[in-house]
Amino acid sequence: METRISASLGLPSPNPNHHSNSLHFTNLFTHFTNPQTTQNAQNSISLLPFASASASASASTTPKSPNWLKPTSRDSPKVKSLLKNLTVFERALIGAGGGGIAGAFTYVCLHPLDTIKTKMQTKGASEIYRNAFDAVVKTFQTKGILGFYSGVSAVIVGSTASSAVYFGTCEFGKSILSKFPNYPSVLIPPTAGAMGNIISSAIMVPKELITQRMQAGAKGRSWQVLLSILQKDGVLGLYAGYSATLLRNLPAGVLSYSSFEYLKAAVLSSTKRSNLEPIQSVFCGALAGAISASITTPLDVVKTRLMTQAHVEAVSRVSAAMYSGVSTTVKQILKEEGWVGFTRGMGPRVLHSACFSALGYFAFETARLAILNQYIKHKELQELSFVAS
Repeated sequence: METRISASLGLPSPNPNHHSNSLHFTNLFTHFTNPQTTQNAQNSISLLPFASASASASASTTPKSPNWLKPTSRDSPKVKSLLKNLTVFERALIGAGGGGIAGAFTYVCLHPLDTIKTKMQTKGASEIYRNAFDAVVKTFQTKGILGFYSGVSAVIVGSTASSAVYFGTCEFGKSILSKFPNYPSVLIPPTAGAMGNIISSAIMVPKELITQRMQAGAKGRSWQVLLSILQKDGVLGLYAGYSATLLRNLPAGVLSYSSFEYLKAAVLSSTKRSNLEPIQSVFCGALAGAISASITTPLDVVKTRLMTQAHVEAVSRVSAAMYSGVSTTVKQILKEEGWVGFTRGMGPRVLHSACFSALGYFAFETARLAILNQYIKHKELQELSFVAS
């Protein structure tokens, strides 16, 4: 195992005179910060997922997968050398590519659920909709099937960019942090997740702002809503609710990403595999998303109120009071709706998050593995061409 870790991270070879046979789950983390262990454990447990498991040069048993997902000569010394010598930047780019594909696919698939969630959380929703099912019926009655896809063009553009930045940053963070022997290995997933969320939120907030304004009833296409915001509030208007988004995304991102990585580590430890099976990715992702969404729904309600306040205030007397910040929003919700106001849209949001994470992590791991293997094949061809010339 240690040889594979060193190979995938580009670290020095482990010391063969140091022995360690402890293989329980917690050692998935402690081994990560102590690469100086024996090669006797090489076939005992799979490569740690925190260090870009898809970049493993392992010759151990792996799940069966389509030919396009794996290099034809993965176990050859040349391929192992190429995998070992992948730079941090190359791994980040591979993660970004996989993240962009996964983000666009997942956001578009689940956009209808997100639309209902936004309608339920918008200020004054309790006066309009009795429950989530009532919101679905009324949306269909007023706008038809297209009503569930308001703002989808902004979602495609924004989610591709933000997901690429998010996963690319997470892969970069994992690769960098794993090179510090004194950094606690158990903190690598949450730290990498936090890094990804902070950077990607700069792209995600304008995308969500435009999407949620349209979901709340703003007229026009995505670019028209964008121009309207810029004309009225300037560039800073695109970042309404940015602090609330960070307040929500940081804990949500850390919880979701860390939960998935820990669940993944447990599954790989149990199955002795180097990659998750597709169904395992789906279940681990769904559970991680549900945990994160249920805990962070109050933060999402505050963020949604800040983002949708301007449009709703213009069309509804119920929304006469404008919010000026996070603390004011919290006080206003408590005053008008009590603690139950912070649970608005929890059902659709938990369902959306579970489905989103299940699809997202499955799509990301599949896309990243495919991109990685194609990249390795390309590098093989380059080396062969160089030798031939």
